[in-house]
Amino acid sequence: MRLTKLAVLGSPIGHSLSPALHRAAYGVLGLDWQYGAIEMESVGLAGFIGTRGPDWRGLSLTMPLKRDVMPLLTVVDSLAELTGAANTVLFQEGAEGPALHGFNTDVFGIVEAFRDADVERLTNVRMLGAGATAASALVAVAQLGARRVVVSARSAHKLVGLIDLGEQLGIDVHAARPDSIDDGIVPDAVISTLPGGADHSYRCDDATRASSVLFDVAYDPWPSTLAASWLEAGGRVIPGIEMLVNQALLQVRIFVGGRADRILPREAAVLAAMRESAGL
Repeated sequence: MRLTKLAVLGSPIGHSLSPALHRAAYGVLGLDWQYGAIEMESVGLAGFIGTRGPDWRGLSLTMPLKRDVMPLLTVVDSLAELTGAANTVLFQEGAEGPALHGFNTDVFGIVEAFRDADVERLTNVRMLGAGATAASALVAVAQLGARRVVVSARSAHKLVGLIDLGEQLGIDVHAARPDSIDDGIVPDAVISTLPGGADHSYRCDDATRASSVLFDVAYDPWPSTLAASWLEAGGRVIPGIEMLVNQALLQVRIFVGGRADRILPREAAVLAAMRESAGL
């Protein structure tokens, strides 16, 4: 019987919990699938994907590959098209040969992480970073009702892209210096899309830490410097591992059933096993 292979690609990749999450899920589902972690820079992505054989089912992608994969895909879902970033690739045989289907499961992961923390609605948001995950975060907060987002990032080019995306979503996106403090407006949430261990110069006052929930996509090392400062002030923090687990559940749906909206057999047990594998 042919072995089914999957993997998460990115750089750095050694800290990734994706193999543990997916192996736990496939164990519950009774699938003897192989899921690994492969160090991959942008320059090697096209060659790697182009040389996968029929035993490959799909890929999970993390930084810096979520945007780089887009030109390689045959079909993308609506969220990948909107954000310009795909973190999931499904290999399928089409009428004209192999097809690569790209999906964005990060948006779902962020929305569910907020909802699991009983945050059902947002209005004003402060966001740190402007990369691929920031675009997904912007779509996610739009789904939660946000209408004003202040973004702090070093790249002016990436900020322009987020401002344009905000216009499509009906969100007023403003650029701000990383070390600036909001002009009298305390955000409902502060979202850091910076990788774990990244330096940041974000400053916030006590009122923000006391009343704003911090969502930090980082999970290794944990707590991040920003999360630690929030926790020391007694503030609420949603750790990035919550997003990781929720988006991975959608990836498992895609790899097993071919669609993000196709509920898994014993999905509650699958999710419980994934959470346990991540220490939740």
